[in-house]
Amino acid sequence: MKFADPRTDFAFKKIFGNELAKDVLISFLNAVLSLDEAHAIVGVTLLDPYEAPKTKYQQNSFLDVKCLDARGVTYVVEMQVAYVAGFEKRVIYNASKAYANQLLKCEPYPKLNQVISINLLDFILFDDFGHYLSCHETREKISGNRYLDEIRYYFIELPKFNKTEAELRDRIEKWIYFIKHARDLETIPEALAEPVFHHAFELANRANMTPKELEAYDDSMTVMRDERGRLEGAEEIGEKRGEKRGVLRVALAMRKNGMESSLIAQLTGLAVKEVEAIS
Repeated sequence: MKFADPRTDFAFKKIFGNELAKDVLISFLNAVLSLDEAHAIVGVTLLDPYEAPKTKYQQNSFLDVKCLDARGVTYVVEMQVAYVAGFEKRVIYNASKAYANQLLKCEPYPKLNQVISINLLDFILFDDFGHYLSCHETREKISGNRYLDEIRYYFIELPKFNKTEAELRDRIEKWIYFIKHARDLETIPEALAEPVFHHAFELANRANMTPKELEAYDDSMTVMRDERGRLEGAEEIGEKRGEKRGVLRVALAMRKNGMESSLIAQLTGLAVKEVEAIS
């Protein structure tokens, strides 16, 4: 069997935003929030459910999964494959928009319910701690109590998760393993031999996809590769520019010490004209 990569926008929406597979999303949400059976989410209403593509996949067609539980809590679940400038602000903006958009015109504020933002990242955002799942919430500084808990943020940093199948212990570890490794698997791992994971693998199984879905998936893979390539290229250009600025500073110091332009060019790799243009 060949499975789709759940990290692509298309596959992520198909697996976790499917009207016919709410058990998958509910299991994932309960795992992220560490909810026990007494407090577990038992039902959700998808706000933008997955639909089989009728036309060629377009970039940004499927960005996230939004749903409501029985209490009226909104969940915004997003997969982000590469860091972009202002990413943290975008997360806050999307969660705040989901919170504010609950009210229709002239409706009272007490109708607002909590919004929980869950962000799966294929990059490291917080490099000052090693745990892969972090929760960010507002607390009063001295007492540590939560009084303004209307928006809460969870981040799952996939590169920090390095457990093998044999090391998987709880539901959240199994879901992260699925998201990170499904594309490379040929069979369902024994550690994930549960009905909800079988359902997720069934949705990810490329053999079960229609030709339009396969086209959409392949296009979303291209988008993901292009995005990563663009960012890696920008980083490489930035590094080269930084190196060039460093060489120019050294060349300038050499000139100020009276060194000949030809010798500076030989030592730094710059052209003589570049050396003489430094001021």
